[in-house]
Amino acid sequence: MNPLLAELLDWAPAFALVLARIGAAMALLPGIGEATAPGVVRIGLALSITVLLLPELQPMMPPVPAAGLSMGLMIAGEVITGLWFGWLARMIVLALPVGAQFIGYLIGLSSVLQPDPELGAQSSVLGKLFEMAAPVLILLTGLYRLPLGALVGLFELIPPGQMLPAADSTEVAIRAVGKGFSLALQLASPFVVLAVAWNLAMGQLARVASRMQIYFVSMPGQIMTGLALLTMTASAILLAWRDSTQSFFMTLPGGG
Repeated sequence: MNPLLAELLDWAPAFALVLARIGAAMALLPGIGEATAPGVVRIGLALSITVLLLPELQPMMPPVPAAGLSMGLMIAGEVITGLWFGWLARMIVLALPVGAQFIGYLIGLSSVLQPDPELGAQSSVLGKLFEMAAPVLILLTGLYRLPLGALVGLFELIPPGQMLPAADSTEVAIRAVGKGFSLALQLASPFVVLAVAWNLAMGQLARVASRMQIYFVSMPGQIMTGLALLTMTASAILLAWRDSTQSFFMTLPGGG
């Protein structure tokens, strides 16, 4: 057999394991793993990172199993680990569009009773706007480098070929979900206060002027006041989200 071909065959199992984890993570990582990004670009990034890391990770590689089924299970475990890591990184990013959807409902730009068929049953204009803004900010500010660095460090925590610890991974996932929803509510907190105050004022007005069509009077004012508040707080919302996202990325498994 050709010596070069034999050497490539020796590296093939290690290449498959590393590519399985990195490729799965790249499908979900924020900024570089967006669905709108060309598939060729994402595949090229995954292959490039795999080739760069493979020589360093080669000493960590487990022995090649004799049975093909065992190798398939090891690759499946790497895919699960990569998807889990990418999902963790994306949870904090989703706080921005989720918070924007809260804002849209609170200021009257959307309603759960009247979903927009073009945007989707659970989507709003503000949610879509901030959803597009999230990857732009991640790429512009260089935040995408933090999850990539943590992904490399994850190979030291969970060496190739080892299964993801179920108990620890579940605990980390629960904390990530809680952090994401907590941040979304914090971003929308000024509008929560505005909505409560506005509805209390409209309730008092309805008691004083019972004949007034309070809905047609309150909705334009609610929307205009909400948009004015959004104009004043949009920059602060984006900055707060960016700082929280950076802090969360630094605590990802393998990061720090």
